[in-house]
Order: sequence, then structure tokens, then C-alpha cells
Amino acid sequence: MGGLQKKKYESGSATNYITRNRARKKLQLSLPDFRRLCILKGIYPHEPKHKKKVNKGSTAPRTFYLLKDIRFLLHEPIVGKFREYKVIFVRKLKKAYAKTEHTAVERLKENKPTYKLDHIVKERYPTFIDALRDIEDALCMCFLFSTFARTGKCHVQTIQLCRRLTVEWMNFAITSRALRKVFISIKGIYYQVEVMGQLITWLVPYQFSHDHPTDVDYRVMATFTEFYTTLLGFINFRLYNSLNLVYPPKVKLSFSLKTKLSAFSASLTRVVSAAEEEAQMDHFPVDEEDMEKLEEREKEQKQQEAQKKMFEGLKFFLNREVPRESLAFVIRCFGGEVSWDRSVCIGSTYDETDETITHHIVDRPSVGTQYINRYYIQPQWVYDCVNAKIVLPVEDYFMGVTLPPHLSPFVEEKEGDYVPPEKLKIMALQRGEKPGKQNDEEEESEEEEEGDDEDDDEAEEEEDKVQEKKLKKMEAQRSQPKVLDNPAQREQQEKAEEKRLAIMMMKKKDKYLYDKIMFGKKRKVREVCPISCCSNMDFHHNKSVCTDKSHICNNALFTIPALLSLRCVNVKHLSKRVSSRMYRPCDL
Repeated sequence: MGGLQKKKYESGSATNYITRNRARKKLQLSLPDFRRLCILKGIYPHEPKHKKKVNKGSTAPRTFYLLKDIRFLLHEPIVGKFREYKVIFVRKLKKAYAKTEHTAVERLKENKPTYKLDHIVKERYPTFIDALRDIEDALCMCFLFSTFARTGKCHVQTIQLCRRLTVEWMNFAITSRALRKVFISIKGIYYQVEVMGQLITWLVPYQFSHDHPTDVDYRVMATFTEFYTTLLGFINFRLYNSLNLVYPPKVKLSFSLKTKLSAFSASLTRVVSAAEEEAQMDHFPVDEEDMEKLEEREKEQKQQEAQKKMFEGLKFFLNREVPRESLAFVIRCFGGEVSWDRSVCIGSTYDETDETITHHIVDRPSVGTQYINRYYIQPQWVYDCVNAKIVLPVEDYFMGVTLPPHLSPFVEEKEGDYVPPEKLKIMALQRGEKPGKQNDEEEESEEEEEGDDEDDDEAEEEEDKVQEKKLKKMEAQRSQPKVLDNPAQREQQEKAEEKRLAIMMMKKKDKYLYDKIMFGKKRKVREVCPISCCSNMDFHHNKSVCTDKSHICNNALFTIPALLSLRCVNVKHLSKRVSSRMYRPCDL
């Protein structure tokens, strides 16, 4: 017996999706209102796996949404507000304007229908940690809108609200000393803070005057910003309460709240003035393996606490040509005091003539009047100190000096990767070493080695005889069983044997994948080795003499004849001299 024949496109994936036009008609909304509603609720279009089946055999380009998402929007109270605004408010306002009833127009504008997004924030982010994890886009958008000029593209109230919320966020980072990394790029300045164990990175554009591009839809951006400002307000309120700070923030002894806050030079008032005890890690009896991890965590915590107090006791003065807001924010995040000329901005705490100033930040080749008791440095020193987590020597950042490359702190080198010499120098400073002295010692040792080359030729013959005797002894020992007295060496040999047996027991597919991984690692090491050999190179009459003849230095200036005279040259490495992770400091 044959059952009922199934009709096409009435089951399966064809019933799980709905087109945008059908969704609009179902919600009875116009296209701009439908777009606003989807942005606020966090609903996005989907690409079906079998688009032709969903489109009922047609190949026309269409936008699809999940049917369950559209059904979810049917019960949204904001939909009623959209209809009330368009049907009632706009219609009555047009009639009042047509009849020139000014009192009715004012009354209608005062009673304009509004809506709140509080319930949507709670709905999209059930916990506070979820909101923190998704705040990066909100910060980028709010910082972007805060730099906009007052034009017809954006509402003035939105620009002012974004400016207030971003200043509150930066003041929280200053009070909690949460800043971890800073990077100056072509796009802007990247900041990274750590809040409640979550790393949050955002981009702040440079404060240059710019024209609004015509091919950008600012209405869509404004809708996103409308939701992001509500979200950021909730997060700021919660973070300020966690530090016992008054929200909206208040400044101690302030006559102008907004200007003082934006200056980043005043302290925020607290609800409880009593000093709070700092949180310390609990200690529990643990195993040997966990003990090593615990020691590493304690070491990281001590390093972090030292980084937070990096600029304590230092007083900075900013010249008028440097980016005041960025430098003031970074310096205050690490405990330093900062001021500037009173004519630049309000909030100056001391003048340029103050004798207690330790660092004067300038971005020009020379200054008219200089003081002996302070350092005149360029702005990059502040950012490099933050990324290095220590106070770097100021000799490389003096006024008019060619600056070292500004390395990205967001790049983490893995085993076998190329590490630039500037990064190696910073790592040596972090360990407490002085790279300058080491370089001098290496140069002296190289000169001694060159002088001893002649004596080595005579000693080579004697060494050959000694090596022949050793080889005979080793051949005699091969027949005897090996006995390892060193337990560490025995354990290392056992691990190597276990690894060899595990590789032998691999499946063919896994073994092929393992070989590919190991081949990639070896190739990376081969590519890095020629670049990393930088210190063992001398030049004499356009001839490069490398003490380590298996490598070639890529950071020196070679001539083509000198390169071709070496047998160890690999020409393809020459094109990889400049690493993409190294940047020169941009003009601030």
C-alpha cells in the first residue's frame, strides 16, 4: 500500500528558514525598523547549507533568517514602540505642523514615545562575565563615536554620551591599574586591560580632523552604538561598585566634573574611605607538580604587582606637541604623576618650572630652556616600558635620538620562531642583565679567538692523534652494556624510549600528520637560524667573514660580491630581512 506522497519544500530545511521580506511582513515593520530590531536583539541572517532547497528551487540571491528567531521577535515590546512612534506620534506631529499649532507640537515632542534596552542587555548577557567578554566591540565603537565632530551625520547627544562613558571606563582602568599592554599602530592605539581575569583589547583612533566618508551607512553604526552605550553604562556601574567608587563618578575638590574627568589628573571619590586589605593567594598542601605551577603563579603575581607600581615616585611633564590624553592615561595607570601646560588643557597640577619633575616628554629635536635635574625623552619610552614591564634605560629615547623599533606586545614567539635582537635585549634587561657589557665582552672574546687561530692550527695535529685513541676506546666500550649512574640521564633516556615506541605504535594516518608537523618545525628552525646569527660577523674589504660558517647574518648590510663569495648563502632569506612584527614608531 502506498502512503501519501510528500510535497516538496514542506519539511526539512525548507521550513526552518524564512526570507527577509516574509519576516518583515510577519512583524509588520519597515526595512529600517526591522534592521534596527535585529541589531538590538542580536539576530543575524544565516546561510543555509542547501540554499536551493530552502529557496524552493530558485537560485535568486535572498537573505534568510531562522524561523525560530523571527517567532522570538513577535513578543518583543520594542516592536509596539516602533509602531506607536510611526503611526501615532509622526502622524499627529505632521498634522500639528500643518495646522501651525505650536503648543501641540511642543506637547507632542515632550511626550515622544521612548523605549529602554535594559531588558535586552539582561537577556543577551545573563552573567556579568559574559558582558565583559563581549565588550571589545562596544569599546571600539564608543571610542570611535567620541572622536566624531558635531555634524548632521550623528546626533550630538550620542557623541557626548560616548565621550562620557569612555572617560568613565578609562578612569576605572586608572583606579584599578588594570592596563597591561599598549601598542601604537597606523590605525590607532591598542590598549589591553585585565578586568576580573578577562583580557579586554580595544582600539582608540587618533584625534585628527577627518571628513565623513559618503559610502558608510551611519544609521547602522548609530543603532549598534545605541545598544553599546546601554551595555557600557551597565558595566561601568558594576565595575565602579566593585571598587567602592561613587557612580556617576565624582572628583575630589572639582569645580568642573566633565573637564576634570577627561583630564585624567584627579582621583575619584570612594564610598568607603577606610583602607582595604589587598587580596592574597591562599596556600594549600599540594603535590610536587602542582607546587611548581603554584610557584609560577606567585612569580607572575609579584611581577604584576611590581608592574602596577612601575612609575610610582616619578613626575612627568608633557610638552604641548605630544598626545596628552593617551600619555596621561598610561602614566596614571602605573602610579606616576603627570601634568602639562595650563594653556593646553584644564587639570594641570604643577608647572614646567617644578624642580621635582623627573621626566620631560617632548617630540621635537630641541627645546629652548632645559633643566639639568630631569630627563628629556620621547613618548615611545612610556609605551615601551609598559610592554617590557620594567623601566627601560632612557639613553635610547633621548630627544633627537633615532628610536628603536616599537615591537608589538601581542606577538608571542613559539619554539623556533625568529626573535628580533631588540626583544632579546629587553628579555636580558628583565632578567637583570646588562646587554651593553655583554656585547663588549663578546667583542673582546672574538678578538682573542682571532689571535689564537694561528695557535689552533698547530694544536690540530695533536688533537687528531688524541681523537684516534678515543675512537679506539669507544669501539671497545660498544660491546659492553651501558650502565647509567646519573638518575636524571636515565630518566631522560626512558622518556626518549617511550616517545620512540609511541611513534612506532601510531596509526598510518597519525604518523603522516606527525611527520608533517615535525617537518614544519624543522623548516621554521632552518629559516630562523640564518637571521639569528647577528653577532659573529665582521667586514673587511667587502668580504664577509662569519665565525659561524653555517649561518649568514641578515641584519647587516652586505654587498652582492661578498654574499656570492660565501658558500652558506641562501638567497631566499634575503627577502625575509624585515619581519612583519617589527614597526617603526609612528608620528605621534
